[in-house]
Amino acid sequence: MSKLVGVLAFLTLTLPFLAHSFSPDHPTDRRVLVLLDDLAVKSSHSLFFKSLQSRGFELDFKLADDPNISLQRYALYSYDALILFSPSVDRFGGSIDLAAILDFVDSGHDLIIAADTNASDLIRQIAVECGVDFDEDPAAMVIDHTSYAVSDTEGDHTVIASDDFIKSDAPVLFQGIGHTVNSENSLVLKVLSASLSAYSANPKSKLSNPPSLTGSAISLVSVVQARNNARVLISGSLSLFSDRFFRSKVQKAGSSKKHEKSANEQFLTELSKWVFHERGHLKAVNVKHHRVGEADEPAIYRINDDLEYSVEIYEWRGQRWEPYVADDVQVQFYMMSPYVLKTLSTDQKGRYFTEFRVPDVYGVFQFKVEYKRLGYTSLSLSKQIPVRPFKHNEYERFIPAAYPYYGAAFSMMTGFFVFTAVHLYNK
Repeated sequence: MSKLVGVLAFLTLTLPFLAHSFSPDHPTDRRVLVLLDDLAVKSSHSLFFKSLQSRGFELDFKLADDPNISLQRYALYSYDALILFSPSVDRFGGSIDLAAILDFVDSGHDLIIAADTNASDLIRQIAVECGVDFDEDPAAMVIDHTSYAVSDTEGDHTVIASDDFIKSDAPVLFQGIGHTVNSENSLVLKVLSASLSAYSANPKSKLSNPPSLTGSAISLVSVVQARNNARVLISGSLSLFSDRFFRSKVQKAGSSKKHEKSANEQFLTELSKWVFHERGHLKAVNVKHHRVGEADEPAIYRINDDLEYSVEIYEWRGQRWEPYVADDVQVQFYMMSPYVLKTLSTDQKGRYFTEFRVPDVYGVFQFKVEYKRLGYTSLSLSKQIPVRPFKHNEYERFIPAAYPYYGAAFSMMTGFFVFTAVHLYNK
């Protein structure tokens, strides 16, 4: 009886969390752990946190060095995403460390990292593992003498007004450290870049050597989408998320236009929607194939059969699944290498389809859809099907392509009889 009571109590406590957790049918992250250097950040960055809560996220605020924090409980993850607003932490509390965070991402969960000028080696190492490198100089900041935000108090031009890669009238305010991404790494993308006149250096000292990071090679905000569709946001500025920058009036140097509000809130709202799978998340359902003119899926195909392949693809839009419309979805009929490669047609309602003829090769084939598009989760579909040759009684009685050979054989026989008759009866 006591065991039954214990099981019921466990289910009562866990079911509410399971009902709102990440699932293939409801992919938006729900439970988010926020690790802070100081609980004051909770109030100084409240607008960003409130925007997440208004969209249904459950935020659990903890100090980064809390000895009781943990990402897992009974080998199950307690959170769907992690936000690190603790740039100066040298060591996390509890069971969280570098390996635990990397395993968290490798398990398909999402991560937001906000660094700053006081970024610790631990935060830098996490960023390196995600594919970006912060400036090695711990005192360096991004400086721009042409694309800075006009201010009466800050004259070192470290508050950058960037309008690169965003669709907004107002620029985004940034103050922090820059980083670089490996151009050969296709998983990392620069979302907000510095201008050509920017460089990374210590604003409180004179330059004795040319800066190592200059121009548009400096990334201010980058994103990563791993091969398992986990998403990571890396920012070199914690102030980027602050209420002060959200509400700040902004005027970009060289421009007479003054904006009543920066684009930080709009920029981070849209970016966080992508990171937490509120957009750009695809799913494929109802994968079907059958012979043309039939409806049932066969267990085996014959060479030269005409068949039809179809799949339905939908995109999650925060609240519901909507048809995904594109013109670059392809299917392969694959055995060691693709024998058939076809671009799928769409009915604009999420259904993709095509028809093709089975190649004149028998063996074990696969229908494969490998769909990878920038900004969207990747799709990898595979369905195996054998292909057999003709049976002995399925071949055509006379093959049109062999008519010349038939003619040659009969002409040879006719010639032989004519030659024999002439040779025997001709005196």
